[in-house]
Amino acid sequence: MNLFEDNIEFSYKPLAEKMRPTSLNEFFGQEELVGVSSPIRNMIETDNITSMIFYGPPGVGKTTLAKIIAKETNSSFHCLSAVTSGIKEIKDLIEIAQFNKTNNKKTIVFVDEIHRFNKSQQDAFLPFVENGTIILIGATTENPSFEVNSALLSRTKVYVLNSLTKEEIKEILKRALEKNSEYENVVIDDNSLNIIASFSKNCLKYIRKCNKYN
Repeated sequence: MNLFEDNIEFSYKPLAEKMRPTSLNEFFGQEELVGVSSPIRNMIETDNITSMIFYGPPGVGKTTLAKIIAKETNSSFHCLSAVTSGIKEIKDLIEIAQFNKTNNKKTIVFVDEIHRFNKSQQDAFLPFVENGTIILIGATTENPSFEVNSALLSRTKVYVLNSLTKEEIKEILKRALEKNSEYENVVIDDNSLNIIASFSKNCLKYIRKCNKYN
């Protein structure tokens, strides 16, 4: 793909995707997990990634963090949606992972809404998580202790991701303005950033309440 094609692809991406952090240094929040001497940062720096589950509300960086882990460890990254993927998709992905393994390349499988996988779908991962064919990273807004079967849960480490603070959201907004040349002439004063950050945080709270009762 040439530079012109890259620019076209970028222009059609949703804003959230354009602004998605691509490294730990760009990632805001979850300092206890990705800060200095934290568990996930240590795993990345030592290139010793294990299977894990990210548990937390929407909008806290579960998908972004999984992509960063894959990028910074030079792993093959594949997404599965628990809503649309079945056993066939899992088997196809395992074949890719087995090929990667013979070429000494790690395969990270990210499963969004892993709590929606039924028992047979979850069990399909077990032997391949055990033998290291894949590194499974699941994301869920539901308590995995109740929604993920015990066999799979015992082979993963659960990390809790917390809601972003208003200050963290504000820093994300600042980075978005600095990162994209489209907004190089946009000037937003500090008070306006505070208002936008507060509104964003309240919107996330509302979304969590809606998810809870739906």
